Parts: sequence; C-alpha cells; structure tokens
Amino acid sequence: MYLDTHKLFHQDAPKETQNVFPYQHLVVDEGAKKHTQDPIVTGTSILGIRYNGGVMLCSDTLGSYGSLARFRSIERIKKIGSNTIVGASGEYSDFQYITDLLEQLVDRDYCADDKIETSPKAIYQYLVRIMYNRRNRFNPLWNTLIVAGFKDGKSFLGYTDLLGSNFEDDTMASGYGAYLAKPILRNFLDSKNGDVNNISEQEAREVLEKCMKVLYYRDARSLNKIQIATATASGLTISEPYSLQTEWAFKGF
Repeated sequence: MYLDTHKLFHQDAPKETQNVFPYQHLVVDEGAKKHTQDPIVTGTSILGIRYNGGVMLCSDTLGSYGSLARFRSIERIKKIGSNTIVGASGEYSDFQYITDLLEQLVDRDYCADDKIETSPKAIYQYLVRIMYNRRNRFNPLWNTLIVAGFKDGKSFLGYTDLLGSNFEDDTMASGYGAYLAKPILRNFLDSKNGDVNNISEQEAREVLEKCMKVLYYRDARSLNKIQIATATASGLTISEPYSLQTEWAFKGF
C-alpha cells in the first residue's frame, strides 16, 4: 500500500504555513536547547610573565558588548585556592562558569581535609581537559585561559584555549596581545639572557604596564584601567584597578 507522506505531514501543519513550506511544523521550536557560538560580552588580552620569586598576570577591566565599551569594571583575573590565579580572554559568562567549576574543586579539597591542596599545574591540566572536552562536544567555552601560580618554590605559567590547545612558557599573551605584546615580552626576556631569575618584580610590572599601554593605543577593545596579580611564596595578590597614564596629543594620533 502506498503511503503519501507529503500529504500526511502537510495536513497536520498549521494552515498559514501549508502554502509556504510543508514541513515547517517539524522545525525545532524556539524553546529547544542550542549551543552558543557567538560571544556577547567579551574581554581582550591577558598578559603573564615569570620572574625571580614569582609570576605575574595583567589584564584590563573592560567588558565589551559587541563593539560597545559597556562594562568598565569587570575582573578577569581570579584567585583559585591559595596558590593559583586564572585570567581569561573571551566570553565573560563562560569565564564565570569556569570559575564556578574551579571553586567546586577548591571546596572538594577543603572537604577532604587531607592538608593537600591542588597545585597550579594540576588546576591547569584540569582546565585543559575541560576545554578539550567541551570542544569535542561542539559546545566550546569561548575563552583563552592563562593559569599562573607558585608552589614548592616554583612558579608556573600555562595557556589553554577553546580548542584545548595548551603549552607552558615564561611569557604569555592572549587575545590581541598575542600579536602586539608577546614580541615585547620576548625581547625583554632575551635582554635578560632568557633567564627569568634575572627579572625583578618591579621590572616585570613595568614591562607589563608598557605592553598594556601599547594595547590601549592599538586595540579598540581595551581600556587603560588595569589590574595586576602576583603569585609568590608569600601568597596571592590582585591589585585594585588603576589607570595608566596615557597621551593622545601626539601628532600621529
């Protein structure tokens, strides 16, 4: 017996759609789950550098709503436990989700009460697997993460992104900073014979501020209000936001 499937589906469709597209009523409705593939509120570059006795991260405090400089006081660097800091470029809501996951990890450490705290490198590897897993589910977390920390007399600096790509280095830059700030950081490290032990905390701060000025002049999604975070044997610190001294009166501008 022949079954006219076209007629079967067509007759159940709403009348207003019958002459437009016979299978219109089969399209997934608006209430179905969808994966977000377009970042909405985003942050730009995160910079990092290891130095003698610690590691330092730097970011601005701007959250861009598309191309609008909408949120000017967001924090894109977070403390995780007592020895790790994480900075994020990209979609801010995804970073909030990642922060929640990390806080759960810290809570489990606390509840175990075994006096063992997850190391910066272990947190980094955990994030790498989170990012890679979400990428494989075609629902990536739209972030680039830079993880820094200090434990057992050693500093750590690692990078991972929405694809789960990952590596460790003495200097780091994400976002637009990967193109403009990374060469400055590499040249600075080369001037110290490639040895982070030749870099003081003050020198690390100065070169990061220099890079943030360069980015402010050239990256439309950046701001001159920044935060600097450090991880040392003494613990973690994240500065209050402060503004860099900038100059727009140059003839070139």
